[in-house]
Amino acid sequence: MATLTTLTALELADAMREGRTTSVEVTTACLDRIDALNDRLNAFLAIDRDGALATAAKVDADRAAGKDLHPLAGVPIALKDNMVTRDMPTTCASKILGDWIAPYDATVVTRIRAAGLPIVGKTNMDEFAMGSSTENSAFGPTRNPWDENRIPGGSGGGSAAAVAAGMVPLALGSDTGGSIRQPGAVTGTVGVKPTYGGVSRYGLIAMASSLDQIGPVTRTVADAAALQELIGGHDPADSTSLQDPVGDLTGAVQTGAGGASDLSGMRLGVVKQLQGAGYEDGVLEQFANTVAQLKAAGATITEIDCPNFDYALAAYYLIMPAEVSSNLARFDGMRYGIRVEPETGPVTAERVMAATRAAGFGDEVKRRIILGTHVLSAGYYDAYYGSAQKVRTLVQRDFATAFDQVDALISPTAPTTAFAFGEKTDDPMAMYLNDIATIPANLAGIPAMSVPVGLADGLPVGFQILAPAREDARMYRIAGAVEELMGTLQCPLVKEER
Repeated sequence: MATLTTLTALELADAMREGRTTSVEVTTACLDRIDALNDRLNAFLAIDRDGALATAAKVDADRAAGKDLHPLAGVPIALKDNMVTRDMPTTCASKILGDWIAPYDATVVTRIRAAGLPIVGKTNMDEFAMGSSTENSAFGPTRNPWDENRIPGGSGGGSAAAVAAGMVPLALGSDTGGSIRQPGAVTGTVGVKPTYGGVSRYGLIAMASSLDQIGPVTRTVADAAALQELIGGHDPADSTSLQDPVGDLTGAVQTGAGGASDLSGMRLGVVKQLQGAGYEDGVLEQFANTVAQLKAAGATITEIDCPNFDYALAAYYLIMPAEVSSNLARFDGMRYGIRVEPETGPVTAERVMAATRAAGFGDEVKRRIILGTHVLSAGYYDAYYGSAQKVRTLVQRDFATAFDQVDALISPTAPTTAFAFGEKTDDPMAMYLNDIATIPANLAGIPAMSVPVGLADGLPVGFQILAPAREDARMYRIAGAVEELMGTLQCPLVKEER
């Protein structure tokens, strides 16, 4: 018998609409499960029990009164702790922000509140979204519910672990180089990076503004589609926001003459550069198995050569730190967050800033700020940052050429399954290589999604789908087929609840 915390978001929405349960019951079940598991998993940094239950009670009252509600009204959700909220602290998992509470809500938060989704809390992350394992959080790492001795991915490991463990059916993450998709791959969840500009970034604390994108973290493709429909669309407060309507993403999941798994006429390209050396055998086996299933479902499979993808990782780790250096200059101990004064000598603005940043930022944040400042400095700008932007253009051209030949590209989401804590913390380059398959989508601004497709040595494997810009519906169409063919995954902690 399924419990409330094992149902999908759309199943919960149907149950509430049909009177089989209430939002208060669902929200209470999620909060109780968070209470039971968070000491073990450390997925949440802040929990708003009173606020979530108040929202749930209002939804139940409005539903009883016959009011017209959003389809997801009453379904609990969690937010990555880099999206500002006016009623909970926003820390970016960093000491430098302390217990700072923003004076406004991010646009995605405003839309969630308007739709009546109870926000149960804020999830753990790598500090300022810098990392691939959530080991860089100032408040301790999040643990993978599949194996609590392994990482849940990063930077959005808290959101992915919370969804995988049944603590919440929906969550939001942010994806700069794979921070939604890579955690999705290693926790067996669905992680989506929409087209750049498809979801407002207003109120998302920026890491790298030309790369960051908010997106859904869910258990199923249909749940992700419904959540993206809710948070997406134009926002005049975000100068990079697209004017395009969101479109019928939930409908796209169900299309196809023979059902979701009918891919007749669909042309899919396997990216030559995103497989082979560095990818675990179990990951490649699951990928090959999924490709075979897609081919049997009617898709035409072609290998696609994207030669400039070989340079995407290097370009990203020049562009991203440069933007980090600029964006994090605002954290100076003067306006918000903590303030640390020098122990000796005069108290000047410059010395307060230095003391605050030294005490408030972790090692990885400092590393990226220093690297970014260096590549932007006089004498190095053209050699490093300028060259990286040229490579970015070449990656975009590779995508354009590929999409002239196929409807979408496919690859493994991550080269490995979840690795053990501490395995890569002493080798930043080894850690950065976890993003090798996800980074190209951010450089090009195209939509990309990770869907779980099975296990390798008992751990989840993710399958990545990349579509042309503004073709999120096409991506969901293919993802729905993958999910129907390969099934969904449930981690042991969720199976215990059934």
